[in-house]
Amino acid sequence: MRARLLVSLSSLLCAAALLAGCAGVKVGSISPAEYLAQRRGDVLTTGRLSTSAEEVLRVIGSDADLCRKDGQACRNALADSSGLSDEQRLSALSEVWLQVALAAEKGGTATDATAIEAWFETARHAYAYLFFTARKPRDRAFEDRQTQVRDYYNYAVQQAITGLYHGIRRNGSRSAAQPEVPKIGDWRIETDVSGLRLPADTPLPDELIPAASLTFSGLRNTYRRDGFGAELVAADNKRTDDEAPRIVPSGPADQAGRNPPRPPYREMPFPAVTALLLFDGTSLAEVLGTRTLRIAAYDPYRTANVQLAGQEVPLAANFTSGYGLWLARSDFALQALRSLFGGRDGLTEPRIYLMQPYDPNRRTVIMLHGLASSPEAWINVANEVLGDETLRRRYQIWQVYYPTNAPLPINNFAIREAVTQTLTHFDPTGKAPASNNITLIGHSMGGVLSRLMVSSSEDKLWDALLASYPMQGAQQRRMEEKLAPYLRFEPLPQVSDAIFIASPHRGTDFANNRISRWVANLITLPVAMLGQLSDISRELVRIAPTRQDQGTLRIPNSIDNLSDRDPFVRLSSGLPMNPRVRFHSIIGNDTPGVAQALSSDGIVPYASAHLDGAASELVIPSAHSVQENPLAILEIRRILREQLRAEPGPAR
Repeated sequence: MRARLLVSLSSLLCAAALLAGCAGVKVGSISPAEYLAQRRGDVLTTGRLSTSAEEVLRVIGSDADLCRKDGQACRNALADSSGLSDEQRLSALSEVWLQVALAAEKGGTATDATAIEAWFETARHAYAYLFFTARKPRDRAFEDRQTQVRDYYNYAVQQAITGLYHGIRRNGSRSAAQPEVPKIGDWRIETDVSGLRLPADTPLPDELIPAASLTFSGLRNTYRRDGFGAELVAADNKRTDDEAPRIVPSGPADQAGRNPPRPPYREMPFPAVTALLLFDGTSLAEVLGTRTLRIAAYDPYRTANVQLAGQEVPLAANFTSGYGLWLARSDFALQALRSLFGGRDGLTEPRIYLMQPYDPNRRTVIMLHGLASSPEAWINVANEVLGDETLRRRYQIWQVYYPTNAPLPINNFAIREAVTQTLTHFDPTGKAPASNNITLIGHSMGGVLSRLMVSSSEDKLWDALLASYPMQGAQQRRMEEKLAPYLRFEPLPQVSDAIFIASPHRGTDFANNRISRWVANLITLPVAMLGQLSDISRELVRIAPTRQDQGTLRIPNSIDNLSDRDPFVRLSSGLPMNPRVRFHSIIGNDTPGVAQALSSDGIVPYASAHLDGAASELVIPSAHSVQENPLAILEIRRILREQLRAEPGPAR
């Protein structure tokens, strides 16, 4: 009896449970990492749809698995459901289309029309979510979902445009203004590159590379700007040492049919690009229904914001990747050594590289490296200076790359000519801000050259030559004509500021030691330069054939000129500088415990690097490569900011 009662009671309880339903809610806890994964994980970062998208799918009675099995039905259900807000619908559709695009690209190639159409749809729905729903982007500024959808748009634009560009290059198009865009379904694709300025010698880049796909060793930081659009690098595959610029203006081929030599300047061969996909329409319905889109490309240095759907939107940008790619592909280190020892394909004349397309409204900073070096001497200096947004908006950097085997007088003349020709080419009137108030920054021998460029020779160098080699009449006029470019010069009038870093203005005893003399004997000058200087040397021997020191007529090279015993350095160190030029010194000290006046960076003594009258002088515990020291870079930033505060009139 009791058993039957227990069975009946158990049955009654089960029936009650079935009628009432199961109260199966349980409480658990998750870690901070799991919390962030739930809130921010999505198909782009984890390969699975985000929590937000899965919630929307559950509202319409679907889920991620069903959506993957029958994607078309899933997308139709999302588009047609009346139980969703526009924001829910569009954000979910953008992510679902992103899943389709990723799968299509994985199964095919980047240029497959199926994948590119899916990228278009990803971008279209993200674009509609951001700009054509009731709330504006600023109203959702703190929402994770908006950040995710912006990333869907940026990534889709990146993949679609690089895929299209592969097709453009495959079709053989060479015009950046009117590239032949491949046909993608029934889409009508227009292009607008009016906001983009590519180097004049690069009508169409060889590659468009996603900046986010590049990583660099050797660069301390990658500087970028968060915003809207795909961050790209327009790459020219021509190697740096394939070029052969000369200090003559470019023009048509001569009568013999030979092409003229290249000019000494070149704009950055790897410029930064920010690209957008813009869909026709002024309403949500029109944007979702259009089959016309426009590819718009911008120079992110010149354009920081764009107007979209009546709203000002910041453009995304990557300011480091193009610079890093240029350095990585340049082979500067090898070529600098070839140049120093007169090897084949070595540098024979200066080149000036613009770190971004020329901007007439930005002040110019010109950097000169030291002995046996190249633009690689400024790897982090240039990147960190332009990593400062204030400086990036107001300055542009030009890097001088010159043959460090040449004597100082020849490089002084050649670099002056290269700078002057570059300024004349880009600004014939000389009125642009870029052509005025230029700042020179020189390290080591580059600092000595920078000082010469802001100094006046007066008649001191010529008079010193006449004292040793008496000349008169036609003989003097002939020698003066040959030597005037090297012994007579005035300050470059465009320069207003200079920063000398570890610069041996009075030479260094390091150039006299046995190893330095051994290296000096290995240095070979280019044939053309050697021939010209040999003619001058022979002429001087004829002028003073009885001199006891004829051995000094051996043509000096760069190491000779850096000796504290070198006649040219000893004379030029006392030349008057342009009083209008404010100059600063940054000096290394690698001799702890020694009085500053007797200290040295291991190569250049403080007594040689110090200049009276400097606006500032900073001595840093460092060896000779002090320019890469973070404290030196901060000092350069400080000086450049100070120059901006000293500018007359309102800031641009």
